Amino acid sequence: MSSRIRVVVAKPGLDGHDRGAKVVARALRDAGMEVIYTGLHQTPEQIVETAIQEDADAVGLSVLSGAHMTLFRRVIELLGERDARDIVVFGGGIIPDADLPELERLGVAKVFTPGATTRSIVEWVRANVAQPVA
Repeated sequence: MSSRIRVVVAKPGLDGHDRGAKVVARALRDAGMEVIYTGLHQTPEQIVETAIQEDADAVGLSVLSGAHMTLFRRVIELLGERDARDIVVFGGGIIPDADLPELERLGVAKVFTPGATTRSIVEWVRANVAQPVA
């Protein structure tokens, strides 16, 4: 069993822009984490299934489409239904500041808005995602 943090990076919904998600996935990998990138156009069901199958410690969602409230909410609901609430959900994208408190209330641990550095994301994941016991 690996003792590295395992993160699923996913692009839910119809958004076709994944450069940011790939940059974050590479930064997390370069920082020593195991990263599973799911690719474009994933459903919340596919993302949660991947997170559970891969024994992920966290799921990072990239949402640029404006559907962040629906997509984050559904991923959190599905994790709850699968008794996987211990998987930390964080994300980023074009998300209005006014929506951040509601996302936090839903259980999203952190949202990175445009301008966040890969260093700040890596440091946040290291500090807020439990390191697995080897």
